[in-house]
Amino acid sequence: MTGSDETGSEQLSLLPEARTRSRRPTSAPKVAEQRSIARVLVDTGLAHLDRPFDYRVPADLDDQVVAGCRVRVRFAGQLTDGFVIERSDETAHEGALSWLTKVVSPEPVLAPHVYALAREVADRYAGTVGDVLRLAIPPRHATTERKPSPDRCAADGTSRPETWADYPSGPELVTALEQGASPRLVWSALPTPDPAVLVAHAVLATANGGRGSIVCVPDVRDVQRWRGVFTDILGDAFVVLTGAESPADRYSAFLALSRGAVRVVLGTRAAAFAPVAADLGLLVLWDDGDDLYADPRAPYPHTREVMLLRAEREGAALILASYARSAEAQSLVESRWCDEVVPTLQGRRERWPRAEVTDGADSGGVPVRLPRQVFARVRAATGPVLVQVPRRGYRTSLACQHCRTPARCASCEGPLSQAGAGQPPRCRWCGAAAEPWSCRACGGAQLRAPVVGQLRTAEEFGRAFPDHQVVTSGGDAVLDTAPPGRTIVLATPGAEPPVPGGYDVVVLLDTWLMLARDDVRVVEEAHRRWFNALALGAPGATAVVVGDPTMLQALVRADPVGLAVRELGERRETRMPPVGRLASIEGDIEVIAELAARPWTSSTDVLGPVPVDPRDPTLSRLVLRAPRREGAELARLLAQVASERSAAKLPGVRIQVDPQRF
Repeated sequence: MTGSDETGSEQLSLLPEARTRSRRPTSAPKVAEQRSIARVLVDTGLAHLDRPFDYRVPADLDDQVVAGCRVRVRFAGQLTDGFVIERSDETAHEGALSWLTKVVSPEPVLAPHVYALAREVADRYAGTVGDVLRLAIPPRHATTERKPSPDRCAADGTSRPETWADYPSGPELVTALEQGASPRLVWSALPTPDPAVLVAHAVLATANGGRGSIVCVPDVRDVQRWRGVFTDILGDAFVVLTGAESPADRYSAFLALSRGAVRVVLGTRAAAFAPVAADLGLLVLWDDGDDLYADPRAPYPHTREVMLLRAEREGAALILASYARSAEAQSLVESRWCDEVVPTLQGRRERWPRAEVTDGADSGGVPVRLPRQVFARVRAATGPVLVQVPRRGYRTSLACQHCRTPARCASCEGPLSQAGAGQPPRCRWCGAAAEPWSCRACGGAQLRAPVVGQLRTAEEFGRAFPDHQVVTSGGDAVLDTAPPGRTIVLATPGAEPPVPGGYDVVVLLDTWLMLARDDVRVVEEAHRRWFNALALGAPGATAVVVGDPTMLQALVRADPVGLAVRELGERRETRMPPVGRLASIEGDIEVIAELAARPWTSSTDVLGPVPVDPRDPTLSRLVLRAPRREGAELARLLAQVASERSAAKLPGVRIQVDPQRF
């Protein structure tokens, strides 16, 4: 029987028929009646899209979409976060606009003046506004946002201009701030009275005049010390804003400023962007030369430059204060953009420790690391002694005892060091132990330490002064305060703990090592750290400085201003910042070679390319140097490079304008 071929016969289908799915007709959202366009800064992270985009505002979100709030929009097919910059009735976009999708929070966290400042900072450093706002606005904490901010605006106290009496123009400064003036000053501070007290009274005077203040200090340890002083003088009429605070506390402080519940903030570098809602009256930056103010994240802005831009934009008073003085601060004085507040010659001589400089040699003999002047001063001291040692660790560098050849790792050629007594030498690069070790040049088996850290120095002082308590401060073990009494504190630069009443003696060891670093700012940075250490001395204290007397006269004369004048003169001869603009570009060697041939400003010097790291031959660096008058144009051309590579989906390059270290 053959298969049936009858027409009209029916067979069951092996596959089900595809069903046509009917879509419900969706009605378009109703547009907001007024100001139906929202300009949104979308967080794309792409340089060529660094601008606001227009979106239509649905009527059901009309009340929530306010300038400065966080929203989500559809961008390139994905939901992306953003900030509403403004609402408008008009758009320059000719096509159909997308709808604003969601309001994350109606809280206005991006104030118009902060956005304008971020745009200016981005232009100054050839970056994007989105990158700057990531530094300026902390992440949202929803629980904190739902809570009200208690009103703490009123500072209960009377400012005291007489606290500034050690400076000829000091009392007039406090009076001017209370009367609403906006002076711009560079202040060379004395060790006593405590500069934090003087700043607190300046802030109090500004608050009494109805204006807000922003005070920035380098790190969290400084914040904690200044916080106690501010509490004594200002009460609770201020907030603290640092990265070390918990997310809830940090966002709470930020909201208190944004909502106008408080108008004084003390913090680290991010506080320079703080949204002080009231009229901003005073900006204070303590120790402006500290490299912690250079943000390690793109676009790498420096807090000093942020504050300069903000003072100019908002008409606020500005005080750049420090024990030492940076070349940038001196440049502002010489250009007459800032006045200066300096103590009298007699005040400097009375308040700074009397410094004795020795090269370590005795009667023409060979220089020693711990000369007799150090032993004599330490033995005579009845109170605590501070010894600053440039390097932390034990024996941070090793060499052959016989031929002085640097000791190197047999595996990777890295330098060897020793972490402690009785421990084998190890490579600082790969961590491999080098035991037994022999010199490749002469075959010697004994090692010496050309560079000694604070731990080894503590051993030496412990043997020399058994009647003293010896403690160390540095690395991961930084002391908040030093114990009183007959104590010797061995500390690395920046880790010197204060002690109640101050140190009887301050010793600065191995100053040659601080000056040996290959950097344009090496003299300025070394003196900044030395002056900061000397400032911890008690009234009438003495100091012993071990090094070349010709390089240390600023310490003997207690004259940081004279040193800054000389440093600025040398920068002027080499057209280095702050006299000129300097830009560093790092990336693939072929890309950098192309950028070296690219036209820049008319007076730009192209330096390089040079290798970034000898261990990675694929990376290269290009340095551009231009006059200050062409700085804005150079930054625009650098931003254009980043934009072009972003649009072409090419790997980015690392751009830094006026890097802190060079």
